[in-house]
Amino acid sequence: MPFGPKQSLKKSLYAHQRVVILTTDKVYTMIRLFQFFIAVSIFSVASYAQDRTSDEEQSERARRRQERQDRIRELIRQQEEGALIFNLQQVYGLRLNTDGWGFFYEKGKLKTVKRANLFSVEFAEKRHPKEQRLSYQFASGNFIQLGTPYVYGKQNTFYQLKAGFGRQYLIGGKTNKNGVAIHWTSVAGPSIGIERPYYVKVFDNGQGNVADIRYTKADSIAFLSPGNIIQGTGLRYGWNRLKFVPGLQLRTALRFDYGRYNELVSGIEIGINAEFYARKARILLLNRNHQFFFNSYIAFLLGKRK
Repeated sequence: MPFGPKQSLKKSLYAHQRVVILTTDKVYTMIRLFQFFIAVSIFSVASYAQDRTSDEEQSERARRRQERQDRIRELIRQQEEGALIFNLQQVYGLRLNTDGWGFFYEKGKLKTVKRANLFSVEFAEKRHPKEQRLSYQFASGNFIQLGTPYVYGKQNTFYQLKAGFGRQYLIGGKTNKNGVAIHWTSVAGPSIGIERPYYVKVFDNGQGNVADIRYTKADSIAFLSPGNIIQGTGLRYGWNRLKFVPGLQLRTALRFDYGRYNELVSGIEIGINAEFYARKARILLLNRNHQFFFNSYIAFLLGKRK
């Protein structure tokens, strides 16, 4: 039966709709395929980049591991040959000068096998070469007793606070663990002189009373009369009357490290020391005082390395 006009139109519309649906499905399928292709490509590139990065990281780790092993083997070889190898060295010491004494702390950092940088701080006391210690004698029953010794004519006790920067050079390493390593050290830096007035106990105007005095023009006779002085007063007085004198210091020495283990510092240092101050240090009355000092010393060292 032939179709009528309405049926033909419906059939045509249905066919057109079907073509549009088919076309839309193809486009959607192509989009999905394209998205899948992009995702696969991104994943492949990311995987390749990750694998490459992982290979590079492994290669870098292997290189660092090899360098560390080479460095350890080199340090072992150097230690076997007598070199003292360390990252940080800390030393405490007592220095006995020809004109005094001092305590110091030193920190060293190794730069090469034979060279280290040093930083040190020191507190010391300097004495005048003409200092003379006396004691007052007095009768006690059938015995003669001596008072606390004092330094006649001493105006000030002269302390020093030093900071030094320098180098330590290895001259000869240990041939075995019982050997001695020899270093040459050289340090320079600022030095602050500190004058603390020196007090003595004296008879007060012959009345039987006693007084603690320092040197002044008003008390100069009592201060400089040996028969009038009973004893020194120690460290009790003068801290509120400190005077500071700026200066510079330089020292050089040979250091002998006889410690059995490389991790420990145990040794002695023998050297010379020079100091210059902005003015003369007022230490002893009735004698010549100086602003330039030159002395020799021996120091005893204890410390550790790591």
